[in-house]
Amino acid sequence: MEYRYVGRTGLKVSELCLGAMTFGGDADEQSSHAMLDTFVDQGGTFIDTADVYSAGRSEEIVGRWLKSKDRDSFVVATKAYGDMGPGPNDGGNGRKHILAAVEASLRRLGTDYIDLYQMHVFDDVTPMEETLSTLDTLVRSGKVRFIGASNHTGWQLQKGVDLARQHGFEPYVCLQPLYNLLDRDAEFELVPICLNEGLGLIAWSPLRGGWLSGKYQRGMDGPPAGTRVDQSGRNGASENWDAYNNDRTWQVIDAVMGVAKETGRSPAQIALRWLLQRPGVTAPIIGARSLEQLEDNLGAVGWSLTDEQLDHLTTASPLPTVYPYQLLEQFRRQSA
Repeated sequence: MEYRYVGRTGLKVSELCLGAMTFGGDADEQSSHAMLDTFVDQGGTFIDTADVYSAGRSEEIVGRWLKSKDRDSFVVATKAYGDMGPGPNDGGNGRKHILAAVEASLRRLGTDYIDLYQMHVFDDVTPMEETLSTLDTLVRSGKVRFIGASNHTGWQLQKGVDLARQHGFEPYVCLQPLYNLLDRDAEFELVPICLNEGLGLIAWSPLRGGWLSGKYQRGMDGPPAGTRVDQSGRNGASENWDAYNNDRTWQVIDAVMGVAKETGRSPAQIALRWLLQRPGVTAPIIGARSLEQLEDNLGAVGWSLTDEQLDHLTTASPLPTVYPYQLLEQFRRQSA
C-alpha cells in the first residue's frame, strides 16, 4: 500500500482508510479486530470512526484493539456532532459539546490524542468562530493533532477555511464527503475548494452501500434480502433502491462490470481504483461488514486503470447539467 499526504500537511496516511462504522453493529468485536489486523497486515495505517457509530461502541472496539499496538504507528480519526445523550448540549458543534465529546472519544479510544478530529456535520446554529476557536484550543493542548470537516456545502467549507485564515485558527486539513461513481456532486464545489485550498479529500461510501460492489446488475427488480440497500429501504437511508434504480445507475454499473471483466478485477476494486485516481483524493474509506469484503476492497491498490478505462468510467457517470455550471462550461468552451 502506498502512502499519501493529507492535503498540504506533513501527515502521511495509507491510500485506503478503514472505516469503523460497522464495528459494534454489523461486525462484532472479534470480527472487527480481525478486519483491523488484516488491514494493518496489508500496510494500512489510517482508521476512521465517529462517536455516534454504534453509540460509541465503535470507538471502544478500536480502542481495545489499539491497547496492544504501537499507537504512534496509526492515524486515528474520529468525528463529533451527533446527539450522544438527552441533554440540550449533547450534540452540535458548540464549545461545551465539543469539549465534552473529545474527552469522551479519548476515553473510549484509550488514547491521549486524536490524530484527526472532524466535525461530522455542519452546524447552522453555532457560530463558526466558536467551533473553530474550540478546535484550535484542542490542537494547541495536544489532545488533537489535525482537524477536518465532513458533510459541508461549498460555501460552508470555504467559510471555515477563510475564518481560520482571518483569525489565525488551526485550519481544516481535509474534507470527508460523499463521493463515488454514482455520487459526483462534490465535483461542483467541494473538490475544487479542496484542490484550491490544499485540503485532503477522504471519500466516504465509495461503493455507495454496495451498489458498486457487483451485487446489483441491470434487470434486477429489487435488492437482495439482507443487503445494506435492502435495509436502507426500510430505514430510509439515502442509498435505498428507489433512489438509485434508474438508467444512470445501470449505465455506471454496466461500465464498471465491463472494466472489471477487462482487467480481471472485482467491480468493487474498479470503483475504488477510479476514486484513488481522481484529483485531490487522499483515501477512500472502505467500510466492510465482513473480512471477505475487506480483503476484496484491499485489492484496489498496487495497480492502475488506464487513461481509456478512467475516461470510460467517468463518461458513464456524467454530472447533471444544472445552472450555473453548464453555462460556465459553455463559456469556457467558447473561449478556449
